[in-house]
Amino acid sequence: MNDKRELQRGWTTGACATAAAKAAFIGLITKKIPSKIQINLPGGQTPIFTIIDYKISHDQTMAAIMKDAGDDPDVTHRAIIRVTIKNANKLSFKSGPGVGTVTKPGLPIKIGDPAINPGPQKMIISNLQEIADKYQRDLNLNIEISVDGGLELAKKTWNPRLGIIGGISILGTTGIVIPYSCAAWIASIHQGIDVARATKIIHVAACTGRTSEAAVSKLYNFSPTAILDMGDFIGGTLKYLKTHPIRKFTVAGGFGKITKLAAGHMDLHSSRSQVDPKFIASIARSIGKPEHLCDKINNAESAGDILEIINNNNLTLCDKIADLAKSVIQTNLGNDLIEIEVIIYDRHGIMVGREPF
Repeated sequence: MNDKRELQRGWTTGACATAAAKAAFIGLITKKIPSKIQINLPGGQTPIFTIIDYKISHDQTMAAIMKDAGDDPDVTHRAIIRVTIKNANKLSFKSGPGVGTVTKPGLPIKIGDPAINPGPQKMIISNLQEIADKYQRDLNLNIEISVDGGLELAKKTWNPRLGIIGGISILGTTGIVIPYSCAAWIASIHQGIDVARATKIIHVAACTGRTSEAAVSKLYNFSPTAILDMGDFIGGTLKYLKTHPIRKFTVAGGFGKITKLAAGHMDLHSSRSQVDPKFIASIARSIGKPEHLCDKINNAESAGDILEIINNNNLTLCDKIADLAKSVIQTNLGNDLIEIEVIIYDRHGIMVGREPF
């Protein structure tokens, strides 16, 4: 039986930090931390958060929120986000334990600053201003955000390759996490391109998965910053690259996904595009492969079966598929100044097809 339940939305790290900051600021002024706190999001929503931990001293206060990402498979789901606020000479943000620091250009945050994006900073300031107005005081505050276990969580994110060290980033423009939204992934691809351009990297590889990522990294001795974890989002990657070009662009992926790209698909997810045996059989026929093998490909049940037929019969078909995929990329980019390469790997990371620069 299919589960038709509507997926539950959640809250970004930025929204959680805003709630913790608002509670901590109230505590700094009144010496009492509320058990629940309501915040205002940019879209007009007013969610209520539960304070799970707090600490009050004479010169600073801390409040903590447990992040609820809803039904999204977010690595920061149930992470504890703490905000400590104390009086200062001016308003400033600081990364505490588990929140990273920016070390490379290309991000919307300066080198050396805490990895707290402009959106969450604005959200926090807006909500704190409401409290400041109520109690007739200023916002000369030091706001330190920390995340329990954030250093380990960051290893599961793009942060290391983006040059964000020491922990996760505080993110979220709207404050809301939409389950299984591709927006966050595509935003990470954009950031990867931005950092590569800012650090003068002239050759990047967009990879569909870990196997192709490991293989192409070894092939070119790439640093992590030169690798884009593209996943299924070739369309989103090409759209951004078109206006933010990098001189040399390698697309590396498994046989099935590159075959779908060769057929013109811009979303390579299995639920939105399928490997077409008839399409692959037509390619085999176009380059003069034996008809009985073309028929065998045409009747195959999976991409794995087709690749096995190709390999067992030395059909050298994958180079042609890579060539067609390259043509699709060139058409979508429309930029002759970007050099393009396509590499196909099998599930063991062995190169089975390539259309070079």
